[in-house]
Amino acid sequence: MGTVVFILGRSGTGKSYSMRDFDPEKIGVINVQGKILPFRNGAKFLTADTDDPTQILQALEVMAKSRKTIVIDDFQYLMGNEFMRRAFERGYDKFTEIARHAWDVVDKVRTLPNDVIVYILCHTDTDTEGIERLKTIGKLLDEKIFLEGMSTIVLKTNVSDGQYTFLTQNNGKDTVKSPAGMFPSYAIENNLKYVDEKIRNYYGIGEFLSDDEIKEIDETAAKLDVIKDEPKRRGRRRTAETATNAPETAATVEDDKTPVETTDAPRRRRRGAETADVTPETTTTQDVPTQDEPPRRRRRPVAETPESVTEIAETVANTVENGAAAPRKRRRKAAEPETENFINDNDDLPFEIN
Repeated sequence: MGTVVFILGRSGTGKSYSMRDFDPEKIGVINVQGKILPFRNGAKFLTADTDDPTQILQALEVMAKSRKTIVIDDFQYLMGNEFMRRAFERGYDKFTEIARHAWDVVDKVRTLPNDVIVYILCHTDTDTEGIERLKTIGKLLDEKIFLEGMSTIVLKTNVSDGQYTFLTQNNGKDTVKSPAGMFPSYAIENNLKYVDEKIRNYYGIGEFLSDDEIKEIDETAAKLDVIKDEPKRRGRRRTAETATNAPETAATVEDDKTPVETTDAPRRRRRGAETADVTPETTTTQDVPTQDEPPRRRRRPVAETPESVTEIAETVANTVENGAAAPRKRRRKAAEPETENFINDNDDLPFEIN
């Protein structure tokens, strides 16, 4: 069973140019779009210019007899050209047939000899979820058949500061992948010949270089200055720059919490002499005392009330109730003669009081 490897990237990012170091006698190219290869000795390569799915399947079988490395360049035009030729056909059957033809080509690699590696070069597109992936036609290959899932190695081209590289690891927003430890760094030299040597050495496919020979070419191929661009995470923590540019009226609370804004309104004075001299103009943080708070005042118990106060209260109550200003004791003493007078004053009543 042959090995299939996807090389993805935008137009002009170095997919076809990466074949430049191959020996023309050891590589075969199926040129779907029939373009001229972008390097000087490209005319010496064994090529088959066709976008017909049936002819591509035949070319794979013929080239595999004499070439151990085969490249299908501009794979997306296998689908795109057929779609344009059948653009006036109505119905969705054409999309099913286009998807089947593309799947047949990828699946054909499984029938090739074990020492054959087929590299499929294809443009990329971004789906509705923001994932950069292989460009296809219709939803069948996107939803039902995931072409990148048919391979263990998917690389992507990258251009940074004029430097052309292959990316070997997934960044969370693409379909790039490679076996653990196969490549020395996240970004490697944009050289398909080097990638071919690494794969054959890693799996022991056909004629391959030794580990010592691989280490020598790893030093020149690794691009350590290309940093992995991972998706940004949202956080609540403030950076140092925003902290220094914060307004002077904001007081930052510990542990990166939300700043508490203070206004110029006068502050209430707390009890005690310690906070009496604090002015609102020079205060930026709120000090909350935790110790040595002044004791609260308590009401005196009823037993501690002076007798004079009690007597005055009783006098006032009796005055309101009876209309008399005399104390309760004096009123009781005066009541006795009043009773006697009442009895004496009723001597003329027709009945007797016993």
